[in-house]
Amino acid sequence: MAAFNTFKLSLVLSLLSNIGLLPETSKNTVGIFPPTCNRIECPSFDLIQVGNGYEIRRYNSTVWMSTSPIQDISLVDATRTGFLQLFNYIQGKNKYEQQVEMTAPVLTEVLPSDGPFCESSFTVSFYVPKVNQANPPPAEGLHVQRWKSTYVAVRQFSGFVTDYNVAEEAAALQASLEGTAWSAAIEKTLKANATSVYTVAQYNSPFEFNDRVNEIWMLFDMEDEFLLV
Repeated sequence: MAAFNTFKLSLVLSLLSNIGLLPETSKNTVGIFPPTCNRIECPSFDLIQVGNGYEIRRYNSTVWMSTSPIQDISLVDATRTGFLQLFNYIQGKNKYEQQVEMTAPVLTEVLPSDGPFCESSFTVSFYVPKVNQANPPPAEGLHVQRWKSTYVAVRQFSGFVTDYNVAEEAAALQASLEGTAWSAAIEKTLKANATSVYTVAQYNSPFEFNDRVNEIWMLFDMEDEFLLV
């Protein structure tokens, strides 16, 4: 299944590229600090490399509160469904009846379907503030994800997230990584654990129309054989 998902993503990316749907990879694709993170807490990371159309980050020991997988044909609809669960959670609908501060980004992990009209699997996650990370309030239907040191290939894009543009941006990120050691590490990670193919990170509320920053993430494990010197 993991190998099939890798092949499926490669096929979609190839088709998008061939019909000229890939956005430019050299303009405003990395290096923008989300203004939202000046107001609310965001996870810190180490910047490992900036490439043409991508950057590589390392997140250390981050904690996320996540929904169960949501089956839907629309990433936008699935994210809305998952975020409502998480919003209720931070408002105090949890075992401790404790309110939790809003953070950014909200993540949607994507495991694409096998066909154009089949439901995909989406997991929506909220970054747990540092003050709550030692003991996040549990809640029915939600679970904690504790990341070890995790590497992420990132591409940024502006505007509102749509079901169409996330596919374009994921394809552009994949294309920009082609031939790099990072691409090999991502492929190896997908083969070992295909719980998602890519992740969409959103930093703004739906009511903010300016300075919107979104990101496509591809998570991977880094081993000595892939390290760039």
